[in-house]
Amino acid sequence: MSGRIRIGTCSWTDPSLIRAGSFYPESARTAESRLAYYSTQFDLVEVDSSYYSLPSRRNSTLWAERTPPDFVFDVKAFRLFTQHPTPHEALPADIRGALPANVAAKERLYWRDLPDELLQNLWARFEDALMPLDSAGKLGTVLFQYPPWFLPGVAQMDYILACKARLPSHAIAVEFRNNRWLSEQNRESTLSFLRHNRLSFVCVDEPQGFASSMPPVADVTADIGVVRFHGRKTETWEKKNASPADRFDYYYSDGELAPWAGRIRDCALAASDVHVLFNTNNGDQGVVNARLMETLL
Repeated sequence: MSGRIRIGTCSWTDPSLIRAGSFYPESARTAESRLAYYSTQFDLVEVDSSYYSLPSRRNSTLWAERTPPDFVFDVKAFRLFTQHPTPHEALPADIRGALPANVAAKERLYWRDLPDELLQNLWARFEDALMPLDSAGKLGTVLFQYPPWFLPGVAQMDYILACKARLPSHAIAVEFRNNRWLSEQNRESTLSFLRHNRLSFVCVDEPQGFASSMPPVADVTADIGVVRFHGRKTETWEKKNASPADRFDYYYSDGELAPWAGRIRDCALAASDVHVLFNTNNGDQGVVNARLMETLL
């Protein structure tokens, strides 16, 4: 029996989507009405804002209340947890105030810079914010998207497991941004590691030819399969300081998505759910591409 295939976009509040005027009806002028409308069109969405700052229990409660019973949210992990540089303003005010002087003086912070008690506090807040969605049965995966400099190795695998241990009751999905993880030498060990620890491998479609380019491998390593589409705009993929709207600026064609439709069907044979998410986010690209995939499936 095949698992359910869910399709959605990586955000329902992107300003360029709202400005496009081609998806939300004129009556959807508030955050509440936009989410209510979105949830009539798709049964899955990714919360992208949680990467930039910690989500709140209040917002999660509202999201759960404003969506149908079978709607699902995937939530992106806070950037500090995935070893990305984090600006001071992304941290809660009381955490900023508690930083040691030598840490507070740094322009960008990394997870290793913070004392353990402050890190534990941040993890606890993140977990608390997830609970309303989890209690409502609407939490899909928590997405850990590791940076290009996060290379294959024992220390990195231990770190992934440490992240999982912080959220023991939630489904964890892992997206790599360095193709060494799926090199001929490392592919089997990478997928075996994820499968053994019941971590969802995030399959991706993205520009090829860069160190950060993951090949279009489709595999299921946990109960939930995850496929994310970043577009194929090569000229801005690794461009320094490129905005998300420039980097993920892409409309897919039928011919580009058709092979993925077959791979997604195959993934559904091995998973309870397959989450298909479009991160193309200039204007209405996400919803247009998601609807095209729905048609192909």
